[in-house]
Amino acid sequence: MNQDNTSAVVAENKMGTMPVGRLLFNMSLPMMISMLVQALYNIVDSIFVAKLSENALTAVSLAFPLQTLLIAVGTGTGVGMNALLSKALGEHDTKKANKIASNAAFLYFLSYIVFLILGFTIVKPFYASQIKNADKEIMNMGIDYLSTVMWFSFGLLAQVFFERLLTSTGRTIFSMTSQLCGAITNIILDPIMIFGLFGCPKMGVTGAAIATVVGQCVAAIVACSCNHNFNDEIELDLSSFRPSGKIIAMIYSISIPSIIMQSIGSIMTYSMNKILIEFSSTAAAVFGVYFKLQSFFFMPLFGLNNGITPIIAYNYGAQNRKRMLKTIKLSLIVAFCLTFIGFVCFERIPQVLLGMFDASDDMLKIGIPALKIIGIHYLIAWFCIVCGTVFQALGKAVFSMIVSIMRQLVVLIPAAYILAKIGGLHVVWWAFPIAEVISLIVSLIFLFRINRTIISKIPDGSDLL
Repeated sequence: MNQDNTSAVVAENKMGTMPVGRLLFNMSLPMMISMLVQALYNIVDSIFVAKLSENALTAVSLAFPLQTLLIAVGTGTGVGMNALLSKALGEHDTKKANKIASNAAFLYFLSYIVFLILGFTIVKPFYASQIKNADKEIMNMGIDYLSTVMWFSFGLLAQVFFERLLTSTGRTIFSMTSQLCGAITNIILDPIMIFGLFGCPKMGVTGAAIATVVGQCVAAIVACSCNHNFNDEIELDLSSFRPSGKIIAMIYSISIPSIIMQSIGSIMTYSMNKILIEFSSTAAAVFGVYFKLQSFFFMPLFGLNNGITPIIAYNYGAQNRKRMLKTIKLSLIVAFCLTFIGFVCFERIPQVLLGMFDASDDMLKIGIPALKIIGIHYLIAWFCIVCGTVFQALGKAVFSMIVSIMRQLVVLIPAAYILAKIGGLHVVWWAFPIAEVISLIVSLIFLFRINRTIISKIPDGSDLL
């Protein structure tokens, strides 16, 4: 790799001087499209599983906590790596950027070893603690599904790592390409492996898991190839690699709060499953369907966040306040539009959304009012999510962690438990909008603090917006 300033100048021309509206469009749109496709194939996955039985859908739904933990470690580590890489490139320090990338690769390898061990040890007790007196078929199918996902999680972790290398240098189109390849592979293989088409044995929910991990491996291979052929700003040389405690600490100083923040979702879904399954396995299935549907509206928003993180981090490193503020304002507008669509769909067509999952009359009876109540939180969530991204990009990921803890643990679970005891299943769902209001209040407090202590002290920088 050329070690002069050529690649740094190229990066600056894009991240530091391109008009912000155009840059945000170029950086975020590919990620939003790819994340939308990711959400689509997650939904398609559950749609096919639901055709097997409601028990199969419940089994896959109960796997969410550990799957969420796996994704949290992958994407959370990527947040730290991405922010540090973009900042190093903004400072024109390519040597530091290369060291950050190599140490991040080492961390992803260690993460896989951990999840491989967990796949062999905790899956069965994990399911047993959730299903209680529910159908044992749910437990057996769930163990088969989740074990497969955990054992072969190297595909997901490698995919996230190589995609974050691409996004940190502004090459989101290649990240989108890798995700599309993985999603399309999954969608094609799902019906073949679940139902045993074209000579393939019928594998049920295990087939869904295999289709998922194969898709992740394909995406990882494509992302790795794109980095090798097109990403000349970061050189990943592991032949002479030595772990750096300082760099690992820097990565995790940002990543750990993000990992914890996302892992809280694992605790939340696990706790909600335990609360809801006391009513019926159908209630737990409704919650699982909600999570799949939510991803369809939130994943594009997360794609937007992946696009704005390097922009904010780069211009923070380059000390350009105007471009940072312009990026934040535009992203808030886009985020509101995305979540408002989700609000309208949850309020107006909940029966259509549930119908995609072969919902029984009992599921419709529970699910329609549930989606209408939960949908209210879309009117608030957009602001809190973008604020969390701003906190992370400016090195204050702990603020995002605190907001997430407040929303999902301190408020949501206790509220759901209390509402379940005093009002029954129908009122449990009000815990979601209640928690989002608290999240909004805490996010505003932190945003004012960030503006006073960091943003307001940064020079205006270039007038080119």
